[in-house]
Amino acid sequence: MFQKILVPFDGSSNAEAALKKAVELADLTGGEVLILTVYRHHSMLEASFSMVRPSDPGNMDDIMRTHAREVADHGKKVAQDLGAGKVRAFVKAGQPARTIVAWAAEKDVDLIVLSSRGMGSIEGYLLGSVSHKVTALAKCPVMVF
Repeated sequence: MFQKILVPFDGSSNAEAALKKAVELADLTGGEVLILTVYRHHSMLEASFSMVRPSDPGNMDDIMRTHAREVADHGKKVAQDLGAGKVRAFVKAGQPARTIVAWAAEKDVDLIVLSSRGMGSIEGYLLGSVSHKVTALAKCPVMVF
């Protein structure tokens, strides 16, 4: 049934609730939980305005990638603490909804479980939420939690 369950994970409490549901489903089906944290690529112009470390701003993509890896690893630990038998965590750069859908297709995911609200920005209110876009674009079933 659901052998590969994808959970887009941004570290929010709502994402943790979706992760918990995915772990429960994986436990029932013997499936694997795949955690995906997506970070947004920053242009050189955006990086030049960075206030992260004014004396040494570094490469904004590297900073975002490192943070995303920490979030994904946290999600993996949460899943393991919830009793997930098979769990892996991944990080990708890109626009969240399209990256989630493309990655799910590439990995032949059977189900996507995601929260209806995460750590989105005003962009979500103007352009539509990530969960709405994923449900519209995904080729596999999507459970919005």
